[in-house]
Amino acid sequence: MSNFNLHGLSVSNGIAIGKAYLLSDALVEVEHYSISKKDITKEVKRLKLAINQVNKDLNKIKKDFFKINHAEFEGLINTHLMMLKDRSFNDDVLKIIKTKKCNAEWAVKVQLDKIITRFDQINDSYIKERKLDVIQVAERITKALLGRSNHLYVKQLDNNSILIGHDISPADALIFKHNHYEGFITEIGGTNSHTAILARSLNIPSIVSIPLARALIKNDDVVIVDGDSGTAIINPTDQILKEYESKKNLWNLEQKKLSKIKNFKNKTLDGNRIFLMANIEELQDLKTVKENKADGIGLFRTEFLFMNRIKLPDENEQFENYRSIVQSMRGKEIIIRTLDSGADKMTVADTKKSSNPALGLRAIRLCLSEPRIFLTQLRAILRASAFGKVKILIPMISSIDELKQTKLLIERAKQSLTKEKIRYDKKIEVGGMVEVPAVAINANFFAKELDFLSIGTNDLIQYTLAIDRTDDSVSHLYNSIHPSVLKLMAETIKAGKKYNKQVAVCGEMAGDPKLTRLLLGMGVENFSMHPSSILHVKKQILSTNISKLKGLINKIMNTNEPEVIETLILKINQKSNE
Repeated sequence: MSNFNLHGLSVSNGIAIGKAYLLSDALVEVEHYSISKKDITKEVKRLKLAINQVNKDLNKIKKDFFKINHAEFEGLINTHLMMLKDRSFNDDVLKIIKTKKCNAEWAVKVQLDKIITRFDQINDSYIKERKLDVIQVAERITKALLGRSNHLYVKQLDNNSILIGHDISPADALIFKHNHYEGFITEIGGTNSHTAILARSLNIPSIVSIPLARALIKNDDVVIVDGDSGTAIINPTDQILKEYESKKNLWNLEQKKLSKIKNFKNKTLDGNRIFLMANIEELQDLKTVKENKADGIGLFRTEFLFMNRIKLPDENEQFENYRSIVQSMRGKEIIIRTLDSGADKMTVADTKKSSNPALGLRAIRLCLSEPRIFLTQLRAILRASAFGKVKILIPMISSIDELKQTKLLIERAKQSLTKEKIRYDKKIEVGGMVEVPAVAINANFFAKELDFLSIGTNDLIQYTLAIDRTDDSVSHLYNSIHPSVLKLMAETIKAGKKYNKQVAVCGEMAGDPKLTRLLLGMGVENFSMHPSSILHVKKQILSTNISKLKGLINKIMNTNEPEVIETLILKINQKSNE
């Protein structure tokens, strides 16, 4: 067996060692064969049995979801279940079997090709993204027809495995949590894809964007996934294997050590108090929040309550949901972001299509265009504020007019509750997301008019650099330490200090330990991140002396070369802070 290295994008740190398990592309391997007229009934029955089997498989995964508690992925499974019941797809496949007198697998492939062609002609990024869902459902049906399992965990339960695939569906990725798969490698994908984010949240070492990985790696090859460097080592020598086993043991030891700092105060070596908040999507996420001793909820994504349903959640449903979280946090701060729908997070509230959803009617723009929906949510949030420390966060605000309209609607919601003698926090704070460069440039105004600011780094980077972070063809240009991004963040932080307003950083940057000292040096005192990242960031905070970073931070802010910034950040992280 030959020894070689492959390089891709690291999306989740750590070391994984195991045997390669190649995920086949069933649709590519489908053979065409003709059937007789008398066998048509038999072939139709095969198709229906396969669809029923996939339905059972998906519902089993959905059950497993409740153990993992991840709303986004339950939504994806529900989407796949709905597609299975799509009469037009099923009827068209049946028609192909009958008219072409062909096997069911081929009929599925023919119909899928037709659908993909139609998708590719639609100039709507959200609709195009649904193409992947259709492909994944068709692949599941095909696998069932071929007699293959749709469950990743059936192979080698007693051995650790590294999954090698063209892409891995988020629904399948759910299985990682409860089985022996150590990591994965995919041929496509970016650092900000759904699967990449899931890998980070579950601490699964993973690498994406290794073209031809399935052609170069064979089943049962020994594979090392170096999630730190983005390197995959295939059939390593005994010496290299021994070296990485040692690295893996050290990594595991570091994870255990992290638990020992849970109860430490979040203070730097020079005594600065730092707040570590958690981002959540639903009530079940609070278990991880409490385990990692978060200071509160810095971002509650309410849009997940609106996803994968036919009817909008009414005021009482929303209120009960918000109140449960507020009460569960027992007096800790809860920042509830209003509906951030649109772009890659479509909900039942999205009724209008946009040629470019990321720049279209989304977030606060959608809410202001649908005041009834917005007022219902505002009333629910205000009612929940009577039970704990709640703040309102407005997403994707970009103009003074939007801010004025939002404040008017908040006042209208307050007045209606007052009239009905329903309790709420009359002094509830209202903040805004800094995701659009226009807000960062005019940060002084927004810091003056709002009670707090939260820098949404994912979208701020995307909009500043004009890069779709989910597009594989340009994702390599997505750069969190681009000088323009850092300058916009610095202006926002400066404005917050001028008006004595809290400025938090949320998004992937907040949860990246490699950037913790950079953010501390820039003046960030409030971080909001996935709960699983809190202890990693906390470790950096506890070993940092902010006063000793000033020189390097000044150099970073005065350069326009990303490569130089990268080198200086390495120096910051290597520098002794004692």
